[in-house]
Amino acid sequence: MLRGIRKASSNWVGKTIMTIVMGVLIVSFGVWGIADIFKGFGQSSLAKVGNTEISTEQFRQTFTDRLQQVGRQFGRPLTMDQARTFGLDRQVLQQVVSEAALDEDARRMGLAQSDAEVMRTIYNDPNFKGPNGQFDPNRFVQIVRQIGYTEQRYIAEQRKVGLRRQIAGTITAGLEPSKTQIDALVRFQNEQRSIDYVKLSAAQAGTIADPSPEVLAAYYEDNKTQFRAPEFRKIGFVVMTPDELAKWSTVSDEDARKAFDANQAKLATPERRQLSQLVLPTMDDAKAAREKIAAGTSFEDIAKERGSSPADIDLGKVAKAEVIDPAVADAAFALSTGDVSQPVQGRFGVVLVKAGEITPGVTPSYDSVAATIKRDLARERAVAQVNDLHNKIEDERGGGANVVEAAKKIGLTPVTLEAVDRSGRGPDGQPVAGIPPGVNIVPQAFASDVGVDTEAITFNGGYVYYDVMGVTPSRERTLDEVKDQVATRWRDQQVTDRLKAKAADMVQQLNQGGTLAALASADNLKVETATNVKRDASVPGLPASTIEAAFRGAKDAAGQTPGTGGSEWIVYRVTDISVPTVDMASDDIKKLTETLQRGLNDEQIAQYISTVEKQIGTSINQSAFAQVTGAAGSNN
Repeated sequence: MLRGIRKASSNWVGKTIMTIVMGVLIVSFGVWGIADIFKGFGQSSLAKVGNTEISTEQFRQTFTDRLQQVGRQFGRPLTMDQARTFGLDRQVLQQVVSEAALDEDARRMGLAQSDAEVMRTIYNDPNFKGPNGQFDPNRFVQIVRQIGYTEQRYIAEQRKVGLRRQIAGTITAGLEPSKTQIDALVRFQNEQRSIDYVKLSAAQAGTIADPSPEVLAAYYEDNKTQFRAPEFRKIGFVVMTPDELAKWSTVSDEDARKAFDANQAKLATPERRQLSQLVLPTMDDAKAAREKIAAGTSFEDIAKERGSSPADIDLGKVAKAEVIDPAVADAAFALSTGDVSQPVQGRFGVVLVKAGEITPGVTPSYDSVAATIKRDLARERAVAQVNDLHNKIEDERGGGANVVEAAKKIGLTPVTLEAVDRSGRGPDGQPVAGIPPGVNIVPQAFASDVGVDTEAITFNGGYVYYDVMGVTPSRERTLDEVKDQVATRWRDQQVTDRLKAKAADMVQQLNQGGTLAALASADNLKVETATNVKRDASVPGLPASTIEAAFRGAKDAAGQTPGTGGSEWIVYRVTDISVPTVDMASDDIKKLTETLQRGLNDEQIAQYISTVEKQIGTSINQSAFAQVTGAAGSNN
């Protein structure tokens, strides 16, 4: 499972999701063998771990919370289909089962955590501290609610997390990577090799005569599957979203101006000020500090005297509405640039606030925002139309009309793709125009059939309806239809075969004492050099497969690999190997040791949880899981 998580986090999308899944609130641990423990039982319960039941609604809430967290990170909602594609559904399932197993283990061992310890953990969490470095209850409430929790739910979850950490800390205590592990990993990551190489191109393959009809026919017979015509489908669809419907509506200047007048405050860019705030223990302390400032001591020096760094007092450049404390906001936005307020009794103490650079607010003219207002009004009106049109098109389809017919009857403009293959290409091999981006119409159409009552695809606040209107089966093309393609592929294959044979011959000569320079000279090739290359290096013009192969042999080893295409082959020789020395006191080694430590801890915890699950028993309701995550109704 851990290997799977690492694989899932290898691209930027996966990293984003894994960061959210693994780091938001709950310490998550791996589960091994989930796929092997699915069993059927009641829909009200999604999983049972020992004596703990995870209800379907409980999992639904956790899964929904995670979808929303990921959506906020991306800046747009994440669909069920996307969540399953990223593996988010399995990750959340693994998390809740792992947590339940540790909770069961904590009860089995009689572990408990006091209210005082739970609150101490929350009070000391730096995420909940205000500018004065103290716990800020308003910040706590704001952050907890932003991530979809109530205060009570968060506190209850923290209690469980504390117990899980006790178990995790105990089973990983004393675990550390050995020097042998560190040495091996340092060598693997930092070993450098230098290679000389030559590139064989089509020119080294020699002249290739045109194939005879018999040769071409034989090649075609041996490779018929490469030249088959794919299955094509005729697909009719209609996009029914607020954005799409808004294109067909018009908004008058009168309506737009009314909206402008009603929302001028929202359309305006507010004044922003660079603010600094110093929190003092008492009103007397604040008055004394203000008197010093009036006498010539700078605000910054007062802050320094009280042990506050510039970062501690900086509130940033903010609008008035962004200042949490209304009293502080009123005082700050009454100042001129460089002025310091009189002492202000705020929510969290007595403060002095200083105004820095001021950026005046801007109220836009109607003409400058008219187009935007009209677009937004059109979309708002279209949102109201979507549900009405949804009901109408469902009625038409229920009466036997296909999507194209139903769309026309209710005044929408359908689109018909006459012929498209699974990859979205037409009979000419080019991408088919008109397929709306972000909608999996083609894959879903190929999972359906003519006459099947397909479900609408939820998309951008609306729906996409589609029907398969015809199927052209895959067929075997005749040689006459693809003669030019067959001839081209036959020639490419000849080039590849000759280059591979020539490269193998050159490697044999190198192994028998020949030099790369002499072999290159005989064929007018240029010897190129890649110096001090690491395993994961990216060298322009040199494929990763060549670098990988060079690291499999010893010094002076020769080899050959394909180049960047079938018409290129590479012959190389390893000329130097540089083995790094290990300085255990270096920062790099310390960071590597920490990474290894985390990996060992993860593996140890995963194995422990796996053992606990086997002891207490774990079962998953596959049907309920599929229902919650949307897999039950998916056509993908």
